[in-house]
Amino acid sequence: MRSRYVERMKVFWPLYVMAIPGMIFLLIFKYIPLLGSMIAFKDYSVFKGFIDSPWVGLKHFEKLFHYPDFVRVFSNTLILGFLKIVLVFPIPILLALMMNEVRKSALKKGVQTALYIPHFLSWVIVSGIVFDIFSLSGLFNIVLGWFGHDPILAMQDSAYFRPVYVLTAIWRDAGWGTVVYMAAISGIDPQLYESAMMDGASRFKQIRHITFPLLLPTVLVLFLLEIGNFLDLGFDQVFNLLTPMTYSVGDILDTYVYRTGIQQAQYSFATAVGLFQSVIGFVLVYIFNRMSKKISDGGLW
Repeated sequence: MRSRYVERMKVFWPLYVMAIPGMIFLLIFKYIPLLGSMIAFKDYSVFKGFIDSPWVGLKHFEKLFHYPDFVRVFSNTLILGFLKIVLVFPIPILLALMMNEVRKSALKKGVQTALYIPHFLSWVIVSGIVFDIFSLSGLFNIVLGWFGHDPILAMQDSAYFRPVYVLTAIWRDAGWGTVVYMAAISGIDPQLYESAMMDGASRFKQIRHITFPLLLPTVLVLFLLEIGNFLDLGFDQVFNLLTPMTYSVGDILDTYVYRTGIQQAQYSFATAVGLFQSVIGFVLVYIFNRMSKKISDGGLW
């Protein structure tokens, strides 16, 4: 058995060498920092360090659960996470199926490029564009004026925050999310489509009975990866879209941790909240992984 692995290493050594930088990256930035999670159970002091800081047990978790606005912050996180899964996650799938039906190569590449570009804009730039669009003199209020409506300060109105959150997430990341799906679709055997055409199947039936079923395993894997970040909504997006008037619907665990854990240097408390999010994410991934095995005999493990 050992000689077999040695032979494989001799044959595929270039691939192993290529994997080394990625493994080093994961080790340094993903696995080693896990040791720092212990400060969630300590009163961490930068002067005493990780080892000598006193243990306090579940003190910081109790502080989180007894925080007066915990219910509001946690419910906002759940609502935005649910909206992201239900409304944002399916869009790249639909876009990939639609782009796959475009037969003109030049048009297809142009559409793909137009959809990919927003992903390379930072959330600072995106939020600046959004605030300009919804300003009193912005495009949104100009269109409202055409229909005789008074101007609205949408970004200062809590009723508009969640729709804006969803729309900006779709506009920026949906196109980039099609990359994996398009790669999976390109791997489907063309003979399946030829056989379906000979049987008289329309394009819609080909999508329904060939493309989507073969794309489903990829969808389930990416869904499991997304559900693991259910409570990790992305600090950049929410923080840059928030205003003092929209805290009631937009303040989430990440922004709360930034205010209390980072700005006030409560590092142990910030770590406790992050650990809480990770545990919830792991439980959700485990549950949905079990469900995906029953649906498609596949999953992350």
